[in-house]
Amino acid sequence: MRTAEIHRQTKETDIRVSLALEGKGSTQIQTSCGFLDHMLELFAAHGRFDLRISCMGDTHVDYHHTTEDVGITLGEAFSKALGGKKGIKRYGSFLLPMDESLVLCALDLSGRTMLRYSLQPPAEKVGDFDSELVQEFFWGFVRACPMTLHLKQLDGINTHHLFEAAFKGFGRAMKEAVTVDVDFPDAVPSTKGVL
Repeated sequence: MRTAEIHRQTKETDIRVSLALEGKGSTQIQTSCGFLDHMLELFAAHGRFDLRISCMGDTHVDYHHTTEDVGITLGEAFSKALGGKKGIKRYGSFLLPMDESLVLCALDLSGRTMLRYSLQPPAEKVGDFDSELVQEFFWGFVRACPMTLHLKQLDGINTHHLFEAAFKGFGRAMKEAVTVDVDFPDAVPSTKGVL
C-alpha cells in the first residue's frame, strides 16, 4: 500500500494529513472551513483515496492560509506516497459534468510545476469562502507535488457546481494517473527514466 503521513506547522497553520492511495474513499476531514471540507471529501471519494486531514489555522483572519497550506500539505502527502513513481500511469484526465457546469481536468505527474487554471466563478464567495482561494489551493498542491494540471471550464453559471466539478474531476484524474500500470509495473513512465 502506498501511504503517507505529513505534519506541517507554521505560525499560521498546523496541519496533519494521512493518505492511502489504494483506498475506498473514506474521509475524516476537519479544516474549520466547511466548504473546503466538502470539496476535499468529494476529491477523496471520487479518487477512492482514504484521507484524513486536521487543520488548526488562523481562520479568524480568513481562510486563505488554511486553504493554501492544506493544498501544500496534501500535495506533499501525494508526493511522498508516490515515491519514485515507478509503474504509475502518469497521465490522467476527466471531463466532469455537474448539472450545468462542465470542467475538464487533465494532469501529468511530470515532476514539473505548471497550473493552467481557467475557472471563472460567477460569484466572489460560496457562503463565507472566497472563490479566489480555489486557485490558491491548486497552486499549493502542484508546487508540493510537481505536476502539470489543467482545469478548464467549458460551461457553468453556478459557482458551487463549478467547484464541485473541478474537485471531483481532479479526484478522478489523479486516480487514473497514480494507478499502477499492470503491463509495466516496474517502469518509470518516461523516456528519461525519471519523473
